[in-house]
Amino acid sequence: MKNSNFFIIVRLALVFIVLCGVVYPLATTAIAQVLMPSQANGSLIKNEAGAVVGSELIGQNFTDPRLFHSRVSSIEYKAEASGSNNYGPSNPDMLKRTKDFIAQWQKDNPDIALNKLPVDLVTNSGSGLDPHISPAAAAVQIPRISKLTGIPAAELEQLVAAHTQGRDLGLFGEERVNVLELNLDVQKVMKP
Repeated sequence: MKNSNFFIIVRLALVFIVLCGVVYPLATTAIAQVLMPSQANGSLIKNEAGAVVGSELIGQNFTDPRLFHSRVSSIEYKAEASGSNNYGPSNPDMLKRTKDFIAQWQKDNPDIALNKLPVDLVTNSGSGLDPHISPAAAAVQIPRISKLTGIPAAELEQLVAAHTQGRDLGLFGEERVNVLELNLDVQKVMKP
């Protein structure tokens, strides 16, 4: 009897290995490729030339002062290191980092009063990869970008409005602006 139970267990294990390790992953991959190919392939964003420039799901560090800046990232936007330090508001490292970001903001945007600075421009998200900023964080950058690019502020406001996404299902989350998509359109306008 013991021998027959062993072979039943081995056959059952092999069946489940094939079902769960091969059939199920292949089936879900095939369904995802048919129903939502963009999302299944990483929600990639391409430029006008068709080259992949990023993903709509992962933030990037934009340092060019003529472009909109993203949220700060304590992990340098490295997807393999997703996560952030779990610092409390009184942590000395957190305070120093935030003061440094505020000082950089004031240097880059001397015409904007510090009390107009949205908090999402000097703090990072839980993952450190957030590709979005608030519409207010985009709006406060318009004077700098307009001054450096010559693009009228009204045109930049229209671009921000066009890239503002509402709450998910009208209920969840906050309004947000994808910085990469917005910057691609700014670069189109900047072209001579």
